[in-house]
Amino acid sequence: MADIFELSIVLNLRDSLEDEEIEELRWHLGLGDKPETLRIVPAFAIVVEDDCGELVTEDHPVPLLGRHGEAWKVGGALVSVLLRSEDARYGSWALTARQEIHPDEFDRTGELLRWLATKADDRHRSSTGVVHLGWTRFCESDWFEPLVVRDDEVVWP
Repeated sequence: MADIFELSIVLNLRDSLEDEEIEELRWHLGLGDKPETLRIVPAFAIVVEDDCGELVTEDHPVPLLGRHGEAWKVGGALVSVLLRSEDARYGSWALTARQEIHPDEFDRTGELLRWLATKADDRHRSSTGVVHLGWTRFCESDWFEPLVVRDDEVVWP
C-alpha cells in the first residue's frame, strides 16, 4: 500500500506577485518553462551514487504541483490552474490544484505552500493568522483534513 495523499489547493492570491514569481509558480504548476533562477524553492538536493559508488548531493529541480492527467491512487484527474482573476474582490490570481503527494515530498512542497500562504488573499487568513490553503486526504479515506499554514509551518496530516 502506498502512502499517497490527495492535495487540493483552492486559493486566491494578491496582486503583489512579481513577474519572476509568476513565472516560477507557473513552472511549479506544470504550466510553463523552468526559470533560469529559482527563488521560491531554490534548492532540490538529492543524494545519488556517482560512477565510483560514492554518495554525492546533486540539485534536481522538479515542479512540485505539476502533474497533469489521470491520478494514480486517489482517482479522478490531477490538475493545476493559475488564472488572472476578473473579480478584484477575490485577489488578482485564482489558483486551483489537485495533486497526489507522498509524505517524502511534504518538506519540499511545504516550502512552496508556505510561500503561497504569504501571498494569499486576506479572505484565506483567519483572525488568528492561520492561512487556509485547501485540503488533504489519505488515498483510502473519505475524510478531508484542512490544509493550513500556522506560524509559518504547514500542518500536514
